[in-house]
Amino acid sequence: QVHVVESGGGLVQTGDSLRLVCAASGLTIRSYPMGWFRQAPGKEREFVAAISGTGVRTYYADSVKGRFTISRDSGKNTIYLHMNSLKPEDTAVYYCAADGTSAASSIYITSRAYDYWGQGTQVTVSS
Repeated sequence: QVHVVESGGGLVQTGDSLRLVCAASGLTIRSYPMGWFRQAPGKEREFVAAISGTGVRTYYADSVKGRFTISRDSGKNTIYLHMNSLKPEDTAVYYCAADGTSAASSIYITSRAYDYWGQGTQVTVSS
């Protein structure tokens, strides 16, 4: 059974940094694409960042490009979202997602491409 569990959210101030952690079990992250999404109150879930199973390819939403970095530790079967220069508009519940069927070289930015989701972790950025 596949599980992905997020952690690392919290309350920070504008300009601060946070690192979100996504621990996967029942699935090897080196084999499948992984992604981060977020959902702010009253808004639809949106793509944030993705990494291929090979780890070679990454992709970012324009709103976070240059501020956020997705990375992984294959030995820990864990991916990370390093968030710098946080803004109040980054406030949202952040979700980790795993694709359990596609090739390792694939990368996806649409939520429907992902098969497994975590419960989310809240990030709040105060102004």
